[in-house]
Amino acid sequence: MKDRSAFDSAITALAPVVWGSTYLVTTQLLPVDRPLLAAAIRALPGGLILTAMGRTLPHGRWLWRALVLGALNIGVFFYLLFLAAYHLPGGVASLVGSIQPVFVLLLSALLLKDTIRSRQVAACLLGLAGVALLVLGPKAGLDTVGVFAGMGGAACMATGIVLTKRWGRPPGVGLLTFTGWQLAIGGLLITPVALLGEPLPTHLTWNNVIGFAYLSLIGAFLAYAVWFRGIERLPALTVSLLGFASPLTATLLGYIFLRQQLTLLQGVGAVGVVAAVLLAQRLPGRGSRRADPEPVLAEPVVTAGQNLAKEKEGVR
Repeated sequence: MKDRSAFDSAITALAPVVWGSTYLVTTQLLPVDRPLLAAAIRALPGGLILTAMGRTLPHGRWLWRALVLGALNIGVFFYLLFLAAYHLPGGVASLVGSIQPVFVLLLSALLLKDTIRSRQVAACLLGLAGVALLVLGPKAGLDTVGVFAGMGGAACMATGIVLTKRWGRPPGVGLLTFTGWQLAIGGLLITPVALLGEPLPTHLTWNNVIGFAYLSLIGAFLAYAVWFRGIERLPALTVSLLGFASPLTATLLGYIFLRQQLTLLQGVGAVGVVAAVLLAQRLPGRGSRRADPEPVLAEPVVTAGQNLAKEKEGVR
């Protein structure tokens, strides 16, 4: 059982690792200052493809449930995420977003009747401290709108994770189809905001096309499927803590490909993040109350690497 849990955790961690690469892709391949356009292209095409492949649309009570989950996990979450990135330095935005496991811990106790244990609290605090050492710089500053947007985004995704653990997945609906519903709904919510808030690029280069394809096919289509698979098999808090792999990956890729220097404190922060994730793997799992016979899905985000991009180019 422990080996199975470790395997599922390793597979699930691939999603935030991919999301951590968003910083590198955004700064090197995408048009400058188009974060909402990138978010819409990331979510909508993959969502429509998966929904079409499944040949099933939500109906009955799952119509409003899919709308809620799509908004929480993708649409509203992305908007608040980018709003925070515009008002905060990337490191601060990333740190505010990393409060998500704390929300998951509290909501799991409230909605799933899970017991809060001291080891769980320690894992959350250790992960927060590790992210702080990884991403905070000397020019870190606070902005009221940015802080509330960041916390709101973290609360959205945390609520989405816990609700999908509680509701499960509709009987007879595959995981990829259920993933497609959420991506499509989230993308449809983001697209009008992107069109109204950002001018379309006058032209696209091949690098831009490759970058958008990566975000849509790898960063959404594949990564979200892996992430949602993990949510079906692992405790909500464990999945949420795996999201710390995103800023860790963004920092390491910046060091490898962009020649960004790593400090001793960042090294300590990386160790703290890994330690928090390992501590979470030892947490005894408890069954979550579910309304439907099959388990399910939700997300994170993801993409803490885009928060770091703001420090360099104001993206994410």
